[in-house]
Amino acid sequence: MIWVVIGASSTIAREFARQAAMQGAGILLAGRDRDDLATNAADIATRANVPVRVEHFDLADASEHIALLHAAQSFANGAEINLFLAAGTMPAQTEIDADPGLAAATIVTNYTGAVLLLQRFAPVFEAQKSGTIIALGSVAGDRGRLKNYVYGSAKAGLHAYLQGLRARLVRTGAHVVTLKPGFVDTAMTWGLPGLFLVASPAAIARAALTAAAKKRDIVYAPFFWWGIMTIIKNIPERIFKKLNI
Repeated sequence: MIWVVIGASSTIAREFARQAAMQGAGILLAGRDRDDLATNAADIATRANVPVRVEHFDLADASEHIALLHAAQSFANGAEINLFLAAGTMPAQTEIDADPGLAAATIVTNYTGAVLLLQRFAPVFEAQKSGTIIALGSVAGDRGRLKNYVYGSAKAGLHAYLQGLRARLVRTGAHVVTLKPGFVDTAMTWGLPGLFLVASPAAIARAALTAAAKKRDIVYAPFFWWGIMTIIKNIPERIFKKLNI
């Protein structure tokens, strides 16, 4: 078994790769920061004594998707391929409002790039009739909010896509997990005001691996965000649009 970890320089992806390796899986780290990936790969190989490979990869560049697919197949060498998609970007909504070009970058990284990549990998999962895709969504995708509606809309689109992909792959024995974290202590959230109930990247990685093992469909992490978002989703629009959240 191997895990292809996309956006492997992110804090959550780094923790996921380490934990998956400790369970005996080979790890392919894919991302833009080659030096960081190499350092992480050396650490994983030393700690877990499993095969580790590094691939430079930019999710926003569709021309690199097929090359990553071929690299994953070569590295797996017939073993089961699994995929953890953690690439993402979350500019402040105020920054996007001041520079609409940031909206395009946010949508490409969080939605369209992810969709194009998963469309490339889907036939591999169908052919092997097994394996798990875990994609990092967000509670932000459950409702459009004043303070991050562009990012939230991209994650909402990703959630809908993953539902359809899950229905496609379950017929062949493969599985898709939509992981919806709340606030996580990462570079994307450092310094943001109003954060509460902040989870560690290690906790989110553990939740991801547990969800894969139990073949969960949609998982809130930590679990209490399901209750929080249920309340938020049920606030009437005439009231919700006036809230400063």
